[in-house]
Amino acid sequence: MTAEIAEAARACAHPGTRITAVNPPDGPASIQGPEDGNACLPGLFKLFDETLNDQAYDAVLIACFDDTGLFDLKKRVSIPVIGIGEAAFHAATMLGRTFSTVTTLSASIPVIEDNIKAYGFAGQSIRVRASEVPVLEVGQQTRQIIHDEARRACEEDKCDVIVLGCAGMAGLAQSLGTQLERPVVDGVSAGIGFCQTLASMHAA
Repeated sequence: MTAEIAEAARACAHPGTRITAVNPPDGPASIQGPEDGNACLPGLFKLFDETLNDQAYDAVLIACFDDTGLFDLKKRVSIPVIGIGEAAFHAATMLGRTFSTVTTLSASIPVIEDNIKAYGFAGQSIRVRASEVPVLEVGQQTRQIIHDEARRACEEDKCDVIVLGCAGMAGLAQSLGTQLERPVVDGVSAGIGFCQTLASMHAA
């Protein structure tokens, strides 16, 4: 999944942008709820510090939709540090008045809802919905399940925008947007865009 996220990031990055995708060598295999998020923090912080000590980067994107450890990491460096959830919600509010989020398992819903409130978007968020597809099973074989949940969100929530609530869903945004005839935001693409914009402002 880390390699797939890197591929999605490179596909939407400006020419000449270097994308380095890294993942902690230990900790939970995926983040599905607050317990997994807390368990991954030591490895995440260690990897973050080691990676930025080894090379110079213009921005960092945390490619977990829960934005795990995001605010702690923002305090550690002067360059932009963005979470894909954070980026997706900001992008969604620029594309429409309301949005609904389609994520993986129900265990992730409370974390995502708390983040939406913390970012100030509770008034625009209609609902966070679970497709009940585990993180490590997100992909082409589960595409239809995710598409069906997104379609239900459009029909039941009457939202202007769909947010895909997992980094592994990045490859589904274009086809889903065509089918639903409305904006579909994936946090990887949104996050890369914000990273590039903020990095250029930071360097100015």
